[in-house]
Amino acid sequence: MSEAITRSAATGPGLLTSLEPLLREWLPRQRWFAGKGRPVTDFSLVAATELLPATTQLGLYHLLVRAHQPALQGPGDCYQLLIGAREALPPRLAPALIGHVDRGPLTGRTVYDALYDARPAEVLLEAMRTRARIGALRFDRREDPDGGEGEREDGGEREEEGEIPAGLVARVMTAEQSNSSIVYGDTFILKLLRRVLPGVNPDLELPLALAREGCPRVPAPVAWIHTDPLTDPLGPPGPDAETSPEDGYVLGVLQPFVRGATDGWELALRELAKGEDFSAEARALGRATAEVHLALARALPTVTLGHARLRPLIDGMIARLDEAVRTVPALHLYAPGLRSAYEALADLAAEGQTWTAQRIHGDLHLGQCLRAPSGEWSLIDFEGEPSKPLAERRLPQPPARDIAGMLRSFDYAAHSLHPRLPGWAARCRAAYCAGYAETAGRDPRTDPVLLRAYETDKAVYEVVYEARHRPDWLPVPMSAVRRLAAPG
Repeated sequence: MSEAITRSAATGPGLLTSLEPLLREWLPRQRWFAGKGRPVTDFSLVAATELLPATTQLGLYHLLVRAHQPALQGPGDCYQLLIGAREALPPRLAPALIGHVDRGPLTGRTVYDALYDARPAEVLLEAMRTRARIGALRFDRREDPDGGEGEREDGGEREEEGEIPAGLVARVMTAEQSNSSIVYGDTFILKLLRRVLPGVNPDLELPLALAREGCPRVPAPVAWIHTDPLTDPLGPPGPDAETSPEDGYVLGVLQPFVRGATDGWELALRELAKGEDFSAEARALGRATAEVHLALARALPTVTLGHARLRPLIDGMIARLDEAVRTVPALHLYAPGLRSAYEALADLAAEGQTWTAQRIHGDLHLGQCLRAPSGEWSLIDFEGEPSKPLAERRLPQPPARDIAGMLRSFDYAAHSLHPRLPGWAARCRAAYCAGYAETAGRDPRTDPVLLRAYETDKAVYEVVYEARHRPDWLPVPMSAVRRLAAPG
């Protein structure tokens, strides 16, 4: 396999030799590791870049490493790692420890997840600020053609877009995420993708498209990290085969940090705990969602879904239901009713009804929304469902898929409070759809067959997830299953 850079022996195969025994134990313990429950049997190096040489007090290496696991189709997942190397680890970095190296070019050093260390994190920001090119790594910035002067919606003065001040202090966000985030001086936030694929990543593609449309509901990318084309003969299998490794990897996106913002999930739970109504916020969130959908429809191509194009989507829903019934026997009783939700949609398509599909968020829920102190809502994290192939995440979909995800999220929030507030979720769902209609000019509830099909598909996914990972939460999607499977 061709590696990205050969600046020193420490970035050749010997580096992976040094790290492999430690990564085998450390990597599966990380929240963002996708292959839970299966041991890592081998690693292969996709790319290695030396950011700070090991001859200094702090060595810093950027790695793209493929982890191989038994019973896993394809070549294994590729992960982005930022590895720091020190002679000794200060106590403040103890939670980031990977281990002590006893072989290879880093022998005698202690290695750790360098994102928890301010200095390495600041190296990344400086590279974006200066548009650096280091090995195969490329650090690019967006220029604002209008100069970007003015005020932000949270009331603060706005930096000129594309302008990154020097010297911003970095801190890692410790909340559990499927990726990693670093905040720089309460000015920017860098989302580093952990499990990466070659090709166009919607987490950069869609916010850039929305920025061109002037949509204020999504923080516009300021800078991003990606790679040159890499030679990786073990590139993605299956649907992602259409995505050539020549496209390179998107590794991270820097966006404005909304000071004082609260994510929608936390805010909803806070209001629930106080017994407060959330309908006004749900309505505003519906308007924000519609703004984003309308802007995406203007910025990127849309398609018409008739019977021929809709049939594969329905077949996929049915296949997921069949697999879920095999995985979670409790679903068996409700399977006919759930299947009827998909068949009803197929019947409408067979009668000649059509729907518009477009680019959407793809994984929308309360936790993907931020409310600024000004009261304005923003949508974040356009990566889509990370478990799905990249090509599938970039397909046009009916906006009802996003709407169904948010409706399910209100249901989850309502079930988190004991005893539950009667009617809380129903009021939020109605307010969200009404707010969406105010901006989009159409109420999602006027197409109940389409909305039911997508909400059913989401609830089936939730049942499988909860059965595998959080059995105590299984009653939440099962209550939705009973409702969605009921006739009429």
